[in-house]
Amino acid sequence: MKNFNFKYSDNDIRKDFPLISQTGLAYLDNAATSQKPYSVLEAVKNYYEKENANPMRGLYDLSIRATEAYEKARKMAAEFINSPETHNIIFTRNASESLNLVAYSYGMEFIKEGDEILVSITEHHSNLLPWQYVAKKKGAVLRFLECESDGNISLETFKKAITKNTKIVAITHISNVLGRKNPIKEFTKEAHAAGAVVVLDGAQSVPHIKIDVKDLDIDFLAFSGHKMLAPMGIGALYGKSELLEKMPPFLYGGEMIESVNRDFAVFAQVPHKFEAGTVNAGGAVGLTAAIEYINKIGFDEIEARELYLTKTVFDECKDEEHVHIVGSQKPEEHHGIITFTVDDVHPHDIAQILSSENIAVRAGHHCAQPLINHLGMMSAARASLAFYNTRDEVLRFCEALKGLRKKMGYGR
Repeated sequence: MKNFNFKYSDNDIRKDFPLISQTGLAYLDNAATSQKPYSVLEAVKNYYEKENANPMRGLYDLSIRATEAYEKARKMAAEFINSPETHNIIFTRNASESLNLVAYSYGMEFIKEGDEILVSITEHHSNLLPWQYVAKKKGAVLRFLECESDGNISLETFKKAITKNTKIVAITHISNVLGRKNPIKEFTKEAHAAGAVVVLDGAQSVPHIKIDVKDLDIDFLAFSGHKMLAPMGIGALYGKSELLEKMPPFLYGGEMIESVNRDFAVFAQVPHKFEAGTVNAGGAVGLTAAIEYINKIGFDEIEARELYLTKTVFDECKDEEHVHIVGSQKPEEHHGIITFTVDDVHPHDIAQILSSENIAVRAGHHCAQPLINHLGMMSAARASLAFYNTRDEVLRFCEALKGLRKKMGYGR
């Protein structure tokens, strides 16, 4: 395929990832979680061997080094998304916890009866269920922003959905089913004009495209480390200072206080008032290493490689009458996420047969059941690509896909 000039060879990148370089597995489930490079694994190992202590709780050298490592991760995460301040980054377990933090600490505090919460139909359950709960508890109205069959939500559709009662817009940046990217900057401008706060799920965008929260002007951004080469159990929430400062804590316990007596407590400043208990310092160190690795590869390279692989799938499958790619028929609108069906073959059978050929894909409703149903399906299979995947892996996947119906006894 022409017009793709990469900075790194496949081998340059593959040698950094022990699991996929050693097993021969075509790992195409990157939207669920990413593989980890040696640099991340070594950083976590080094932390627990040489720096392990409880951060922020000791005046001895080891605890100070642990604190410095943890706060370095916060600084790296802030720079990675162009946060105006380091303290705007709150560490959580994952994007789901980040979104729940916003729902409980902002939504339950400031949403009133009759207020409207606008949620897109494309949301992962993590950015839907917390708002269902808030709406039910506060007597608010949960409204849905619909998408077209290709995943598109136009600015005109968005403008029509916003009302004077809209107080929160909860929306994904890139759909984990359709791969479609929403025009968040334009949506945010309209939402703010109506007095609404924008909560952005960046789980599928932060690992794959450059994010600038100042340019987007969003109020909250949630993302997960494990989808961007870091360990599981570390995620982050970005929030604007003026919102975070007036929100109550989400969890209560150690380290999130300034002082406590028998009757009341004075809570610590942002971000520490949202980080109760012993923190995941090892995970934060892994996140630092992951960000450093992504910065080394560069988003230009990441996007180009993932688009190249996506186009390869489209080209290989375009003449397969029984294979149907869900959503847009333009590869550049998928951001490496290819959800598909095969006539007469259940998605779970697709995944199991491909697994027997050492190819890993996802099957089900992908934690986005309202969207799957909106598209007229019960379930679907999904291949999700990362920059460390190769053309050979993608061709293996496509060939296996073409033979699925024959294996199920349909002849072709």
